[in-house]
Amino acid sequence: MAVPINDFKIAQVKQPNIGEEKPSSVTAEVTFSIKSYRSQIRSEWNSLKEHDVLFLLCIRPSFEPLGAEEAEKATVPQKLGLQYVRGCEIIDIRDEEGNLMNDFTGRVKRDEWKPPKGEMRTVTVALDAAQYHIDVTDIAEKGAEDVYSTFNVLMRRKPKENNFKAILESIRDLMNEYCIVPEWLHNVFLGYGNPSAAQWPNMPNLLETVDFKDTFLDANHLSESFPDYEVSFTNADGAESLDPRPLFRITLPKTLKGNSAISGNKISEVNPADNVNMVDASPKEKLIVEAYTPPDPGPYPQDQPKQNSVKFTPTQVGAIISGIQPGLTMVVGPPGTGKTDTAVQILNVLYHNCPSQRTLIITHSNQALNDLFEKIMERDVPARYLLRLGQGEQELATDLDFSRQGRVNAMLVRRLERLNEVERLARSLQLPEDVGYTCETAGYFWLLHVYSRWEIFLAACAGNENNQSFVRDRFPFKDFFSDTPKPVFSGVSFEKDMRSAKGCFSHLKTVFQELEECRAFELLKSTADRANYLMTKQAKIVAMTCTHAALKRRDFLQLGFKYDNLLMEESAQILEIETFIPMLLQRQEDGHARLKRCILIGDHHQLPPVVKNMAFQKYSHMDQSLFTRFVRLGIPYIELNAQGRARPSLAKLYNWRYRDLGDLSIVKEAPIFHRANAGLSYEYQLVDVPDYEGKGESTPSPWFYQNQGEAEYIVSVYIYMRLLGYPANKISILTTYNGQKLLIRDVINRRCAPYPFIGPPSKVTTVDKFQGQQNDFILLSLVRTRFVGHLRDVRRLVVAMSRARLGLYVFCRRSLFEQCYELQPTFQLLLQRPDRLGLNLNENTAYTDRTVEEVKKPYFVHDVEEMAHIVHDRMNQFYQAQGVYEQYQNNMPQMEDGNEDMESDSVVEAVDGDESEKNTQQLNQAPDKDGESSKEVVGMEVDNNGFSSENGKADEN
Repeated sequence: MAVPINDFKIAQVKQPNIGEEKPSSVTAEVTFSIKSYRSQIRSEWNSLKEHDVLFLLCIRPSFEPLGAEEAEKATVPQKLGLQYVRGCEIIDIRDEEGNLMNDFTGRVKRDEWKPPKGEMRTVTVALDAAQYHIDVTDIAEKGAEDVYSTFNVLMRRKPKENNFKAILESIRDLMNEYCIVPEWLHNVFLGYGNPSAAQWPNMPNLLETVDFKDTFLDANHLSESFPDYEVSFTNADGAESLDPRPLFRITLPKTLKGNSAISGNKISEVNPADNVNMVDASPKEKLIVEAYTPPDPGPYPQDQPKQNSVKFTPTQVGAIISGIQPGLTMVVGPPGTGKTDTAVQILNVLYHNCPSQRTLIITHSNQALNDLFEKIMERDVPARYLLRLGQGEQELATDLDFSRQGRVNAMLVRRLERLNEVERLARSLQLPEDVGYTCETAGYFWLLHVYSRWEIFLAACAGNENNQSFVRDRFPFKDFFSDTPKPVFSGVSFEKDMRSAKGCFSHLKTVFQELEECRAFELLKSTADRANYLMTKQAKIVAMTCTHAALKRRDFLQLGFKYDNLLMEESAQILEIETFIPMLLQRQEDGHARLKRCILIGDHHQLPPVVKNMAFQKYSHMDQSLFTRFVRLGIPYIELNAQGRARPSLAKLYNWRYRDLGDLSIVKEAPIFHRANAGLSYEYQLVDVPDYEGKGESTPSPWFYQNQGEAEYIVSVYIYMRLLGYPANKISILTTYNGQKLLIRDVINRRCAPYPFIGPPSKVTTVDKFQGQQNDFILLSLVRTRFVGHLRDVRRLVVAMSRARLGLYVFCRRSLFEQCYELQPTFQLLLQRPDRLGLNLNENTAYTDRTVEEVKKPYFVHDVEEMAHIVHDRMNQFYQAQGVYEQYQNNMPQMEDGNEDMESDSVVEAVDGDESEKNTQQLNQAPDKDGESSKEVVGMEVDNNGFSSENGKADEN
């Protein structure tokens, strides 16, 4: 995307550094207008931010057309009249009134932010100082043209592709630095030595006893989690516990340390010989478990810790144990096996067992990071210790702000709340209230008046254990806790009242501890200093994407960012270099790396990192993630073995790709998984789509595949489901090509968007983009009719088959895909059922009592046109029921216009999938005079008199 430049001027040229000839920096100001663009294009230009790269162009097109031979020989610059290109990096962007836009440094506070004013934008940019010196020298010595007075076009790249400069700088810095990976990871990373050398049983400084907090729901759950051990429960004093209740501390036995004999710990197929040391299960060794009662957290509801409700499987427990111990942990998580829940529990247990350590969370996508972060917030980790870096923080589904600025503001607000509590405490003790003026005075108040009174109280209690009401009568802070929801003391039992008194004191201790943490925010006055302190000292769990880590590595090093543990989700989707960079976001200490744990969670059976350059992808193997390379090297990994996402029958479509992938009890017992999909005979089906209007797949432009018959069929089925009452947000439409995605969107815009009771589905996207997400019902278009294409990659098939929870309907050309050898295990299952869509037309709502095994009498749809007839009749019935049948007849989409033009119309100027997507979206947003989309989009013409087929009449019900 490019805009004309209204004004360009060099703002500042700084003196060269000592020993250099080029200027130390060159800045310029570029002014442009966004007046004549649509809102989407405006928002893209308005979203420019610091460090984005722009290009300054000088274009002088020739007004004389080139001859045929000249045009054939001409280079792209000659054809366009491109004279000069110079790169620049954004420092800041301002609106027409000079207000700073998109500032993430804290100079503009969030509550002071205002929408940009006017149509003019001024960007301050940093030019390449070395290139500027060359240009100026050429002007002075050779009389060359002043390049900087000729720029007339400002160009930018797509936001997702515009971070190349910072990432390349990080890679260059790593190449020029003496980088140290931890000693325990060194040999494994390079690929030699013992593959299991970095596993926790071979590591020093192990945690002997681990407090698992709320990992286990009860004693039976704990016993089931260690089937190879005889679990022995004890009390805190060492005596046997007859009625053990959570929480539990486990002393890990030495045999467990020596050979990873945790149930579910798998060794990769590459080197199964490492598995010979597994411990024999009989006789079972004792596992000592201490059941303890946690101290009273306090009398207020907000003091109560948040509890885990997930019943972890033995394999997940093995992954949690491995994750909290030092060393390398690799967890393979097939679809729906609870990778995120396992990762969150590792973080939770790690925080409580090692409270002084800091953990860095890295994911590939903002979506995955937000899912992980939202679950962490539901666990017993204080919000003040959580920090989310990067742009995706705005998408978090929470009222709290976890960005740096948001956390600073939250700390300042919390400080005022806690100081008010201190003043209230002083009033209750009949002391002057000015002790709550600052965090410092509150600290003195704690030592002089609060802690001293508590010590006196404890000393007085020492000899009065027999006096049941002693605690209630003598507790020094009784007046302060007079506003609790329930009375704090009963006066019946000394032990119970003493426990409550300790809970009250724990509440006070937390108040003053938080104030001590807020003290730095009192002393640091600038927002930037406060934000940096928060990131480097205060936060215990810092989350970001791998891209953000690569972009900001230099900043992290300058600030002295430190962390002890690295947890990486979606690690099989991340390039090796993007996995390597997060390991080195901190400087080594005395020549040693500080990193103690590296936890990689991913699934190498799903799609790998995206590498568009085929040479890099095929010959350099850049699409191989570090996670996949470790698996191939034979490094032991834990494979989660029970899925809780999909019906067991749906899971069979992809579980053949994994070792022993079973089902959790929820998918076997929950009623929703037993009930059939109303209106549809089967919970999954392959639907054979014949040529539509004499055509199968088409390619309006290279690599841009479309199949109009499948697009029409899928949208008809979607409308049918919506008319039955299926929620739109429970249905997603997936396809394997960008061209088909755009075509389906066009059909939806024409056939669904005009009717509010139908509307668009939750998502229409490609299989690749939908990795890591799920929905109840998936309609999948495989597009190709001549060659199988890139679905031949089994990893893509696994992703496609594993997105649905309750229903999966695959629309494709049967004769093509049933012959593909790589896809046989899945397609053999699909083809056990009829290849024509089976409907239960007597079911008229989204609810049915029919079980998933009951097919009853299905009506098999013959082709695309017949499905359109069924949908039309259902629409008639709906409008007749609403009493507005005539209005529907007048508004019904007409079919006769534009079927044959639709595919090429979608991609009239497409070069590749992404470009065509942008073009089509822009085209769709341009309304015509009637307020409808100006594009011709297909509707389905139907016969109002019903229809007949070999199945008989479809509308008899």
